[in-house]
Amino acid sequence: MSYEPQSLQEATVYFSNPDNCVEYLSSRRWPDGKAICPGCGSESVSYNRERRTWKCSSHHVKREFSIKVGTVMEDSAIPLDKWLVAMWLVTNCKNGVSSYEIARDVKVTQKSAWFMLHRIRLAMQDENKGQLCGEVEADETFIGGKARNMHKSVHERRITGMGQSAKDKTIVMGLLERGGEVRTQIIPDRQKGTLQPIVREHIEPGATLYTDEMGGYKGLREEYLHEIIDHAVKYVDGRVHTNGMENFWSLLKRGLSGTYVSVEPFHLFRYLDEQVFRYNNRATKKHPRTDADRFSLAVSKIVGKRLTFAELTGKVGAAEAF
Repeated sequence: MSYEPQSLQEATVYFSNPDNCVEYLSSRRWPDGKAICPGCGSESVSYNRERRTWKCSSHHVKREFSIKVGTVMEDSAIPLDKWLVAMWLVTNCKNGVSSYEIARDVKVTQKSAWFMLHRIRLAMQDENKGQLCGEVEADETFIGGKARNMHKSVHERRITGMGQSAKDKTIVMGLLERGGEVRTQIIPDRQKGTLQPIVREHIEPGATLYTDEMGGYKGLREEYLHEIIDHAVKYVDGRVHTNGMENFWSLLKRGLSGTYVSVEPFHLFRYLDEQVFRYNNRATKKHPRTDADRFSLAVSKIVGKRLTFAELTGKVGAAEAF
């Protein structure tokens, strides 16, 4: 395993050497030390130190490839040192980092920084591993700016009536395993037919489920130990509360309102991926993770994921994840 920078300052210095960038990325892409051709899957490849590329011994198109090929960085002319510093910032800034800050910090255009950030968010996207168990909190929140603060053109596009309707907001559902991970999903409404299938998909039967008094959760007591907290009366009753999810919503909205300021609804799931990654890999007593750990994990997840600018801007069908 290559050298592990432990801070942003160390990462900036270390990754200023392009050979260090390639070594760091290759050690995480191919942990056993054997490079694999992304075109044909052959292990019979040779490395060219001068060009910092590999060449497959099999004869096929694109037999010469760089470390970027087959990752979220593919077809990007931005150097690896800028990519890796940007990735360090995104994975470790608790409230996120805007494209304008990235543009200033690594010396790229704001448009390039915005595209970089969305590709990094794709790498940060978690794969759900099994069902949540033990004690699980479920809650929903509404995401959307105040109508009175919107520019006229944005107001006309997003707001109907007085801006008080749920139709003017995006609804996000969250599930949090206490002491474990959080999962989020954009939902069209808070009806029973929407909420309960999600609960059954992500929470194993027999788990303790904590929710508020919202009617969409009624009828789950046959499958779960369902405890309800009535927020009209109190917010905590012993272990019965949804404060863990409320804490996550607070972190999410702090980033959306304070850092990103204006997030289009069709991009919201990408920002959820970013916040979920940081939250699920936060430092705890059980898992004392460091900034270097989160960064290394994010780097190991860049392979096999691709997001083009046309997909990102809706010019072709972009895949929605949840």
